Parts: sequence; structure tokens; C-alpha cells
Amino acid sequence: MSDARYAIGIDLGTTHSALAWVDIASSDGENSRQGVLGLPQLIDAGAVEARPLLPSFLYLPHADELPPGALALPWGEGRNYAVGEFARSRGATTPIRLVSSAKSWLSHPGVDRRAGILPTDAPPDLAKLSPVEASIRYLEHMKSAWNDAHPEAPFDDQDVTVTIPASFDPAARELTAEAAREAGYGHLTLLEEPQAALYSWIAGSHGAWRKEVQTGDIILVVDVGGGTSDFSLIAVLEREGNLELHRIAVGDHILLGGDNMDLTLAYGVAKKLAANGTQLDAWQMRALTYACRSAKESLLSDPHLGALPIVVPSRGSKLIGGSIRTELTREEVAATILEGFFPQVDASARPAVRTRGGLTQIGLPFAQDAAITRHLAAFLGRQQAATAELDGFAPMPPGASFLHPTAVLFNGGIFKSELLAQRTLVTLNAWLAAENAPPARALAGADLDLAVARGAAYYGYVRRGRGVRIRGGTAAAYYVAIESAMPAIPGMEPPIQALCVAPFGMEEGSDAEVLNQEFGLVVGEPVHFRFFGSTVRRQDTVGTLLDSWDPDELQEQGEIQATLPADGRQPGQVVEVRLHSRVTETGTLELAAVPRDGTARWNVEFDVRGAHPAA
Repeated sequence: MSDARYAIGIDLGTTHSALAWVDIASSDGENSRQGVLGLPQLIDAGAVEARPLLPSFLYLPHADELPPGALALPWGEGRNYAVGEFARSRGATTPIRLVSSAKSWLSHPGVDRRAGILPTDAPPDLAKLSPVEASIRYLEHMKSAWNDAHPEAPFDDQDVTVTIPASFDPAARELTAEAAREAGYGHLTLLEEPQAALYSWIAGSHGAWRKEVQTGDIILVVDVGGGTSDFSLIAVLEREGNLELHRIAVGDHILLGGDNMDLTLAYGVAKKLAANGTQLDAWQMRALTYACRSAKESLLSDPHLGALPIVVPSRGSKLIGGSIRTELTREEVAATILEGFFPQVDASARPAVRTRGGLTQIGLPFAQDAAITRHLAAFLGRQQAATAELDGFAPMPPGASFLHPTAVLFNGGIFKSELLAQRTLVTLNAWLAAENAPPARALAGADLDLAVARGAAYYGYVRRGRGVRIRGGTAAAYYVAIESAMPAIPGMEPPIQALCVAPFGMEEGSDAEVLNQEFGLVVGEPVHFRFFGSTVRRQDTVGTLLDSWDPDELQEQGEIQATLPADGRQPGQVVEVRLHSRVTETGTLELAAVPRDGTARWNVEFDVRGAHPAA
């Protein structure tokens, strides 16, 4: 909005959310006036406290569980759920009523993300929420907190940016935007989290970032949060005497982060208890995992702590104090996390893939390999040619097996532990030394907890022509499957081709049309659309038609099942259409099919399973 007083940044995180702001009117150039909003939240029944981080947990209590008014917040009473710290702590003792990891579920193509599926193990009397609805409630909470603190500057009148993982596919991006719109976010832009972290680093330097990087630098952003690991590469170029930043690559969506570490520690403690004759049930394991999370954060951030007590509620009456007590040491935490999640591997290492069981519980598609360093090696290996076509960048030297970063920016709460950041940097530099490349340096000054929210707010400021903008466009090239016309052959499905409808780096607000090609679109009866994405095929343009591709080049996205309106035509009729794609200002991708006579327009939305694209 041109008349907005503030640029607001929202970090809608897997385990924590936050809201930051930049005062547009009081900022000048790269010297932005910014801050973080303390978010009022329940810390206990009836007790409200403002904190910079809002735990992304939602608790659905039993109707008789809490006294009247116990869930009231400064901006309203009568709600029947809690968001934030109280939700997280209460849910640790009653996990069947706790909604968590909504953001990860929002990106899960294997479920209907608008359906009530959370909590997955809820009791029969509990009305479940959809991942979209849970996200709406977190976003509503932050909007209400802003309006309560700034009645003179209503949220609806401000410029708002919400962050998403760089690896979110078009459906997850659109669902995030939908949740924000449902929460009343009228002026919205989406921004990738690693970019937000770098924006925060730039803003915090007050212009000094130009002394930290130079033309030819390749910045690796390693973002490990509570639920996901995200990698991005940003190149530093020079244009007309000025340094420019270009995002050149993003990694896969990896469900691997601090939550996995907490669970690993919990199983280690449970094994230690079992050796002493104490067995824990599933309910106690949930409580133990929460206790290990708190202990891990303290032990890794404070090198002076040697050990912390771990207390698990007991369901029996014979134990003293009604609880099970043990301890977790700093050495146990460091050894478990370093060797399990940050092993020192070679650059040729790749994530292990195990054979899956035929039957599995409905759950999130977590990474099968817990080693973040192996995932990082795979990412850099796939992006070996990412700078080949950039002006001012020489190709990787002969024999290079991966792209060589020159600087690293860490983001995410786990890197508050210098031990983990240093292990990652040492491992990366060992890979570089093996290929006779100079070591990468860590960029100092990152705000690991609040960088994403701060960077999102700064981005809203940058979009007004202030400060420094990171160029990039879409993080992948996108393709739609085209089924070949051929006679029926028993036991063989018609082969498909992949048509590029949005090239890598397509900018927000731009349009593209597949010219000189027409395709048959089936209307009036159920059909399905298959989509693919690629983070490595940078040379494809709109209209490029692939007959074949390597498994690592294209990854299939969620399938869309839909019935497109016949609009006066016969059901099942094949209409000749041209395809038109657009990247919206919000940052979502739209695909439309337009018939030759221009009498209709079908929007083939990147949406969730079971949804029906609008005509």
C-alpha cells in the first residue's frame, strides 16, 4: 500500500512465529527504523504475557477442563482454544488435544489440507482442524496483537509480508496465501525464508554488508528450524558499479529439524530409563520429548551448564512425587546431535533412502536420513552448474563435484549453539579443501530467532524502492504434463511430455504465454493434471517441451483432480486451448487455459487434492 505507515513481516514458523516491523516514514535508505512486536499470549490458564516469539502450537481443551475466562486475551473473550506458550506446555501433558507442525502439514501433498485432520490422534469428541484453519488462527492472533498495540495504525492499512520455505511448491504457497487472506490480510506478499534471513543481515549491517561480501561471492544460507531444513544460494554480482544479490538456487523441502533432535534425545533418555527398569508409554514419551526440547535449548546455548534435570509425569501412584526423574547432560546432547545430525561426511555423501513398509501411519513425510550434512552435500552437488550462465562468474573448475560457496549465513534457533554452526562450517570447508577451493567464511551478526520476521519487514520496505533488493523470481521452473495421443496398447499408459509453463526465475507480476502451440483440454468430466518442478533446469523457456528427463531434473508436484465447467460444450469434449501462466505479486503461480475463440478461460490452479479450480 502506498500510504502504509509500517511494513510488517510475519514469520509463520513450524515451531515459532514472530512479527516484526519497519517504520517506513521514519526510515531513510538503508537505515531503517525497525522493531519486534511482543506478542501477548497465555503462559498459563488466565495468565497473559507478551513475548517476542509465539510458539506455533494450538491447544483444544475439553469443555470442562478450564475455568471460565481462562483462555481470554486482551482483545477478546469466549474463545475455546489457546495459541502459544500455554498451548505448547499444556499440550505436552495432553498431546491428543495439541495441534502442532501445521506448517509442515500445509505442504504435505498426500492429504487434503483443507480437511479436519489435526490433531491426528484426537479423541472422538474433538472437532479436528485443518492445517489451513490452524494457520489462520496463528495469523489472526498476530493481527489482533498488532491492532491491540497499534490502534492508531490498523493492521489492514499496513504492508504485510508473510514468509514461506523457499522449497514450498505452488500449492503450499497458494494455501499459505489463502490462510492469510482468510485471516484478514488484505495487502499481502510472500517471501522465501532464507531470503528474509539475508535481508535481516543486510538491514542489521546499516550498509556495512558491502564490506563483508564482494563481486563473485556465493552465499550459502543454511536455515534449520524446528521442523524443516532449507538451503539457498545467493550470488553477488556487480551492475553499473553497484553490488546486486541474486538468488540462484533453493533446495528440496526437507522435513528435518529441531523436532527430530528433540525426539532423538527423548528416545536416548527413554533407553537409559529402561536400562534401570522404567518403561515409558506413548503419553509419557510425548512429555519426555517436550522436556528434552527445553533441556537441549538451554544446554546448547549455555556452555557453562553441565546437566539439567528431566522430569516425566508418572501415571502410577507408587513413585515419589508422582514423577520419573533423570537428567540430560551437555555431553549427551552434543554427541547425539553432532554425530546423528551433523556427521563429518565427504562431499560425495548422499542421504540414505531405506525401503519403506507397505503400510504406514498417516503422518508427515519426514526425511528418511537425519544427517543434515548429507542433505547439504546433495544440494551443492545438484547445483554444481548454478553459476555457469551468470555474468562475472567463472564456471566451476574442471573436476569440481559441487558448487563452491564462499560465505555462509546461518539461520534458525539450533545455530544459537556455536558448536553446531562450527561443525557445519568445518565440514563444508573440508569439502572445499579437498577440491583446492578457498574456505568459506561465516557471516557474523545474524539474529537467529527473529531474522526471518525482521527480514520480511525489511523486504516490505525494500519493495518501495528503498534499501537493497535480492533478485530471483520463482525458485524453480514449472512444467505441466502433456499426454501423448496414441493408439491403446495393453498394459501401457500413454507416454507424457513435460511442457515448461514458468521458467526458473520468472519475476513476480509477470506473464507468459505458450505461443504457437495448442493443446486439447478435456472439459465437463473429471480429469487430473500432473505438474513438475525443477531447481536445476535454468535454460528452459516457456514452451520448452521435454520428451524425457533424468530423475534428478524434474520432481513431480501434487496432482490436481478437477472437473472444468463445460460452459455450453458437451461433457468430455476436447477444446483446443493455449496456456497462459502468471506469477502474481503475492508470489503464487497461476495457469490458465484459453480457447482459440476466447469465449472462456479456465484457471488450472495449483491447489490441493479434491479442490475444484474456478472457471
